[in-house]
Amino acid sequence: MTLSIEQIFIIVGILLLSSVFASKISNKFGIPALLLFLLIGILAGSEGIGGIKFDDYIIARYLADTALTLILFAGGLDTEWKKIKPLLKEGLILSTVGVVITTLLVGTFAWLILGSYTSFSLGTMGITWIDGLLLGAIISSTDAAAVFSILKSSQIKLKNNIQPLLELESGSNDPVAILLTTSIIGIITMGDFSPVQFVTNLVIQIILGILFGCITGFVIVKVINRIRLNSPGLYPVCSVGLLLLSFGITASFNGNAFLDVYIAGIIFREEVVKNKDLIVSFHDSLSWLMQIIMFLTLGLLVLPSQFSPVVGVSVSIALFLIFVARPLSVFLCLSPIKKYNNRQKLFISWVGLRGAVPIILSLMPVINGIENGKEIFNLVFFLVITSILIQGLSLVPMAKFLKVVD
Repeated sequence: MTLSIEQIFIIVGILLLSSVFASKISNKFGIPALLLFLLIGILAGSEGIGGIKFDDYIIARYLADTALTLILFAGGLDTEWKKIKPLLKEGLILSTVGVVITTLLVGTFAWLILGSYTSFSLGTMGITWIDGLLLGAIISSTDAAAVFSILKSSQIKLKNNIQPLLELESGSNDPVAILLTTSIIGIITMGDFSPVQFVTNLVIQIILGILFGCITGFVIVKVINRIRLNSPGLYPVCSVGLLLLSFGITASFNGNAFLDVYIAGIIFREEVVKNKDLIVSFHDSLSWLMQIIMFLTLGLLVLPSQFSPVVGVSVSIALFLIFVARPLSVFLCLSPIKKYNNRQKLFISWVGLRGAVPIILSLMPVINGIENGKEIFNLVFFLVITSILIQGLSLVPMAKFLKVVD
């Protein structure tokens, strides 16, 4: 059935308004807004009350990449350089070494349990260690959108610069997760892997991401300060255009474009810019809109009837990730750094939320024709919901329990 433009507007309006009202519920009851956005998407989907059929994984990936670009820039605008500057060492260790450790631990655990989990299609066919590592890589990074959103809405202040460390880690660990995922998919599809090439590509992506991010930040500042536009409302539009242009150029040079836009946001915040308050307010609103669109789209892709085969293994992997893999990676990465006590390390471990990025990465096995790709997508989706429910709902109580609230 073809929908008229009036019907499309009504549906979109209902979905957006439902998400806005859901954010009110989120603030009142402490439920992560991201989870509610996902649930609204599921309810609107083909197996929900909305009956909207959407199964285009490629369009979903494009929408998600665009949304993440704008969300990470807004996250950079909320990050103070003077706070993260002393934290660069531990932040970069967590976002690189920590991601690799998490991938190895979760990938090995998934390989062990899926080999004997006969009710799950991956398990019945038998998966290799490389297949397990693919799953581990997909869920290895903490999610910037989830961390920014929950920390911002919770309105708590954490001791010892823990909050900027968490924001720095979540904003900068996507490059490693993306490179790990694409490299492992290359191994599975072509059987080709070079450790030297892998490390080289990783270093190049990070260096170019940082370099282009610095250039982008200063270019946006210079252009906005020098250009004369007839309406103040055009300045935010100009910033979006420059941001998207920079993302495309950075990606074309094999740099990490997500790291690029995050750093650009940090630099923009620190500079004196014409109409700065208007631009920052615009990007804050745009970030929320992008979060809603992204999570609604991902929710529409999900078929709840396909969850039952993956519930058990998904919860098992989620619990291993939350209580074993994430704490081990944090303690190993921060062990040389003496300024964090064990309670603070435990809280940093607890704020390892998984959100949009793992779900987006789980689209790649489907798009690349990996066997059981849809099962991996469903597994990761349910795992993310488990992570948000357990860690997101308990973030503030855990901060108070571990006495890290300032």
